[in-house]
Amino acid sequence: MSSFKNLIKVQYIWVMLTVDNISFAYDIQLVLKNVSFTIEKGQHIALIGASGCGKSTLLKIIYGLLDVEEGKLFWNNKRVLGPSYNLVPGEENMKYLSQGFELQSYRTVAENIGQYLSNFEPKLKQDRVQELLEIVEMLDFADTKVENLSGGQKQRVALAKALAKKPELLLLDEPFHNIDNFRRSSLRRNLFRYLKRNKITSITATHDKTDILSFADETIVIKQGEIVTKQNTEDLYQNAPDYYVASLFGEVNTMRPSVLGYDIDTEILIYPHEIKVEPTSSIKARVKNSYFNGSHYLIEAVFDNSIIFFDHYHPLNAPQMVGISISEEIIQQRIKN
Repeated sequence: MSSFKNLIKVQYIWVMLTVDNISFAYDIQLVLKNVSFTIEKGQHIALIGASGCGKSTLLKIIYGLLDVEEGKLFWNNKRVLGPSYNLVPGEENMKYLSQGFELQSYRTVAENIGQYLSNFEPKLKQDRVQELLEIVEMLDFADTKVENLSGGQKQRVALAKALAKKPELLLLDEPFHNIDNFRRSSLRRNLFRYLKRNKITSITATHDKTDILSFADETIVIKQGEIVTKQNTEDLYQNAPDYYVASLFGEVNTMRPSVLGYDIDTEILIYPHEIKVEPTSSIKARVKNSYFNGSHYLIEAVFDNSIIFFDHYHPLNAPQMVGISISEEIIQQRIKN
């Protein structure tokens, strides 16, 4: 009995956010339906789904910018209420970084970042702003007015401003979509390294699989306003329950094991990198196109009267026939799903 009580106590301490059966509609259009999940302290959660599925709306509800029709939300055992209950919407220990930057254009980058930091200890404030400038790689622009920045630079400033007072929960809505590719990777690493070091919980709504695979502990999948699944990110990628979920990570093939030599006719999901070119294989595909992807080529081919995609280290010419193979381990794993 005592061990059961201890278990309940541990769960109570670590569950920071509880979303309990919430539904929301804009006018008569239902956007979210019966959404429920919990998040533990320090977790990094990815929120994914097709455009219009309700990701951004869910972030706004969690932050307290919208009133829900049904259900309840709790942060640290305190109920989160919307604008009908609060004169100034938004939770004090959370920060919401929307796709609009909400910066003061006539002030400098450093002034925007330090806007809500205390002026009673100038040196501490200066050091904090310096630290944040380093994280978002904007040191050279500290004295530049925001109105003179590009969209990507403004997004980085908005991110630093959101981090300034060390929120307990950071809500990010497509946080890197305006940022140049060459800088996006280092910014991601800087941000999530900082969040992990400071035990800041985060929820990131994104379409970018790099945001998901590299940094999210768990992933929540939404389809038409309902949660399809919430599970460990790596497990979800390796064992996606259906085509919709797998396709959110990129290209995916639907194939029948029976045409691969297995006595099973149910369809399985295979990612392009899991199909190998094998000249001696009796299983053939007809090449249609080759697309250069930097480190490899994405090959479009016809197999079993359907289009499939697979990766290869050099281009293949249409309409040549090539042998393909998929490891038995992968096939058996997908069959079990």
